[in-house]
Amino acid sequence: MRIMECVGKVTLAKWHPSLDGASWRVAVPLMHEGLCGKESGRTEPIVVFDELGAGNGSLMAVSESAEAAAPFHPNTKPIDAYNAAILDHVNVTGT
Repeated sequence: MRIMECVGKVTLAKWHPSLDGASWRVAVPLMHEGLCGKESGRTEPIVVFDELGAGNGSLMAVSESAEAAAPFHPNTKPIDAYNAAILDHVNVTGT
């Protein structure tokens, strides 16, 4: 699981029926420097499946790969990244 910042949304014209009721967000994974507020701590953005309603600037706990589909077991969803939580506050020490 990684901490990511929501920086936008994705609009779909067509989608798999199992994805109804959720939205897609563009999120930037944050490394240690990014969590401390530095621009250099950001990496390549990814698209995240979001049922929680994250908005621009929200910090999200994102699970990726096979773990992203685990919350939906035994059903399956064609997703690679899932917003598991919206974080209120992140405290980074040891900078």
